[in-house]
Amino acid sequence: MSELINNQSQREEKLKSIIRQLHEGRPVEEIKLAFADLLEDVGPDEIVRIEEALVAEGLDPAEIQPLCDIHVAVFKESLDARATPETIPGHPVFTYRAENLGVQRVLKELAEALDDYKNLPNQHTQRAARDAVAKLRLYDRHYLRKENLLFPYLERTGFSGPTKVMWGVHDQIRGLWKALAETVSEPHSGDQVSLEARIDALFGPLDEAIRGMVYKEEHILFPAALERLNDADWAAIRDQGEEIGYAYARPGRAWVPGMAVAEAQTEPAAAHGGAAAELARIEAQAGAIPLNVGVLTVQQVDLMLQALPVDVTFVDENDEVRYFSQGRERIFQRSPAIIGRKVQNCHPPQSVHRVLEILDDFRADRRDVAEFWIQMHGMFLHIRYFALRDPAGGYRGTIEVTQNLTPLRSLEGERRLLDS
Repeated sequence: MSELINNQSQREEKLKSIIRQLHEGRPVEEIKLAFADLLEDVGPDEIVRIEEALVAEGLDPAEIQPLCDIHVAVFKESLDARATPETIPGHPVFTYRAENLGVQRVLKELAEALDDYKNLPNQHTQRAARDAVAKLRLYDRHYLRKENLLFPYLERTGFSGPTKVMWGVHDQIRGLWKALAETVSEPHSGDQVSLEARIDALFGPLDEAIRGMVYKEEHILFPAALERLNDADWAAIRDQGEEIGYAYARPGRAWVPGMAVAEAQTEPAAAHGGAAAELARIEAQAGAIPLNVGVLTVQQVDLMLQALPVDVTFVDENDEVRYFSQGRERIFQRSPAIIGRKVQNCHPPQSVHRVLEILDDFRADRRDVAEFWIQMHGMFLHIRYFALRDPAGGYRGTIEVTQNLTPLRSLEGERRLLDS
C-alpha cells in the first residue's frame, strides 16, 4: 500500500512539473514527447486535482487562466480517449451538454451573419448580425448556472481552483461578445475594410474561447463533477436552475434522483460533503435559524441589520412595533421604549392617518408597497413600506425602510469593484 501511495505521489509531482514547465514557456509538443508515457492515461479528475494542488501551493488562479488552453492541449489525447459521461434527460449535466450543442450551432449562424454584414453592409445584414449576437448572449445563462449553482456545490467538496479559472474565462467571453454587440450596432461609416478587421478581431477569439470552454466542460468539469456530487446535489442544482434560466434547451423529465436523495435528507451528516451535509453542519451551530435561503445565527442577523445603510422598522400584524435597526447613521431617532407600542402612537397626529391608510391597504391586500420621498435637514430621504405576507397570503406585518439618497444622487460615471 505504501508503495502504491508513493508511486501516486511521484506521478502527481511529475504532472505538476509538466504544468510548471508550461508556465515557464516550454513548447507543448516538446513536453508531450518527453512525457508521452505519463500522459497516456491522465483523467479529468487527475488534472483537476493537480491544478487544485498548484493553487493550494500558491499559484494564482489568474496565472492558470491564460494557459488553461495549453494545459488541455497537452492532455488532449488522453482526454479524447475517455468516454463522455452518459447522463439522462433532466440531469443537469445532460442539460449543460445540450446547451453546448446549441451554442455551437449559434456560433455557426453568427459567423454566417457576420460574413453577410462584412460583405454587404446594409440595414438588413446589420440587423441580422445584431440579432445573431443577441442570440449568442443567451448562452450567458449557461455560465450563470455554472457560477451560481454548479461551482458552489463543487467547492464544498474542495474543488475550487478550476472554478476560479473558468469564471475568469467566462468574464473574458462576456467582454468579447459585449464588444462585438457594440461593433455591429454602430452606424456604418462606409469603411468596409475597417469594419471587417474589427469584427474579425473580436469574433475569432470569441469563437475560440467558447469552443475551448465547451471542450473543458465536456472532458474535465462534468466528469469531475459527476464523481464528486451525489444525487441530492444534482437534484438541488436542477431545482434552482429555473430561476436563472436556460439557453437553447430545456431540462427533460426522464432523470429521477435515486435513493441518494432520501438518504441525504434523512442522514445528512453521512453525505460525502454535499449540500445536505453542509446544511446540517450549519444548523448544528448554536442559535442557528434556518431561513428560506440559507442559515444564520441570531448574532449574524443582528450584525447584518445594523450594517445596512438604511433605517429598518418592523410592525407586526397587530400594529405593534417589534423591531428597529440601530445602524451607524440613524435618520429617525428611535428608543427601545417603543418596542411593543402601537404604531399609531409612534407618529404625530397630523401624519398618523397616512400610516393607518397604508396599513389598512396592506391588510386588505389592496397593495404591497407604498413609497414617498421628502427633503429634511439637507437630506433627500426615500421612505418605503412593504407588506409582509406568509406563504398562504396572510398579512403578517409591515417593514419600513428609510434611506438617505443624497450621496447616491451625486454619483456619475462608474466605479469598478477593485477601484480604490
